Amino acid sequence: MIERYTLPEMGRVWSEAHKYELWCRIETLVLAAHAAGGVVPAEVVDPVRAAAPPTPQAVAEIEAQTQHDVIAFLSAWADNTDPRSAAAYVHYGMTSSDLLDTALAVQLVEATDLLLERADLLVGQLRGLGLAHRHTLRAGRTHGVHAEPDVFGHRVADLAFGMARCRDRLRDARAGVAVCKISGAVGTYSNLDPAVEAQVADELDLVPAPVATQVVLRDGIAHWVGTLAALATVCEAIALEVRHGQRTEVRELEEPFGRGQKGSSAMPHKRNPIISERICGLARIVRAQVVPVLEGVPLWHERDISHSSTERVALPDAAVATDYLLHLTSRLVTGLRVDTARMRANLDLTGGLIHTSAALLALVSAGMSREEAYALTQAAAMESWSDARPFRETLREAAKAAGQEIDEAALDEACRPERYLERLAPVFDRLAVLR
Repeated sequence: MIERYTLPEMGRVWSEAHKYELWCRIETLVLAAHAAGGVVPAEVVDPVRAAAPPTPQAVAEIEAQTQHDVIAFLSAWADNTDPRSAAAYVHYGMTSSDLLDTALAVQLVEATDLLLERADLLVGQLRGLGLAHRHTLRAGRTHGVHAEPDVFGHRVADLAFGMARCRDRLRDARAGVAVCKISGAVGTYSNLDPAVEAQVADELDLVPAPVATQVVLRDGIAHWVGTLAALATVCEAIALEVRHGQRTEVRELEEPFGRGQKGSSAMPHKRNPIISERICGLARIVRAQVVPVLEGVPLWHERDISHSSTERVALPDAAVATDYLLHLTSRLVTGLRVDTARMRANLDLTGGLIHTSAALLALVSAGMSREEAYALTQAAAMESWSDARPFRETLREAAKAAGQEIDEAALDEACRPERYLERLAPVFDRLAVLR
């Protein structure tokens, strides 16, 4: 992911320098476990532990010749080991994937913990926004067209619960990637005691892989990326709500617009929803990683490396983009301007057409068949659409023409926006305790 969208903590997780720090730590833990079991000389552990991790530049110079990153790393690290002979026991009995998969597991856990922290924060922010607007009337819309009266807090609650569910799925996905694999060339422990893997896993807060070949099967990693895609897509749903609400013709919502901010190089009046649009765009980047990573599950026999090049790009990009998306969405939610007066004005925009469903039921309750009541109500509504006349007026005329009597008290109740929302209280009770 480009630097523009990389936040410092997540950037460090995926940096080359941090990767080599993890590789050094894992190799040292394996070496210490070997020494404790009497497999290698105990005196080699301290010199290896004291050796500074190689720089990415040093590894890159050697890799240019070896065309093998782990061998290049081992050689560069050996150069930092005093006495150099101690390095002979580093990587003892291991294969490259023991190091790569275990270090990747640590990176995935570190990245997940950062994402969970941001997701927790966003769930709380959405909860607060939803509760603040539990009584804010606005037009509910389906297909982009007025449907029935709603409250803004209801829509926010829907998004809050969606974000919470995705966060909870991420917790589950974390367990699926927190797997240590140190079992040798094809996973048979041919030159490694399984106790080494168990000891290293414990030190790293991972669990030993229940089974592995040369690599851990990628289904857990694919699930993790899919979960990030879901998180990113809920962020997009939030942003899309703001984008629609900020349209000039709607103007119910507006994302933060800072002092000195510019909206257009040509049109000084512009206040564009650029945060929301950036969220929508970057969510596509996260979703785009799902299929390539999923295709890394089927590999040839015990292993090939067709998954490797994909993961080097897809996993950091998915994590970094999701991290930035959660950060941006928090900024959007906490800085959101909600025009409650405009929401109410838009609710009344169609002269009462938004109340047709309740008017229909009022006619049915008065004794009309549903078919007759629907035809009468729709005819009145279509006349209101065409002539911009109040719906109650056209409904009275249509009823009179059909020889039907309108109960004005029942119509008053049908056209009261609050009546549509009287049973929503349990939703907000659940939202209030959402964590």
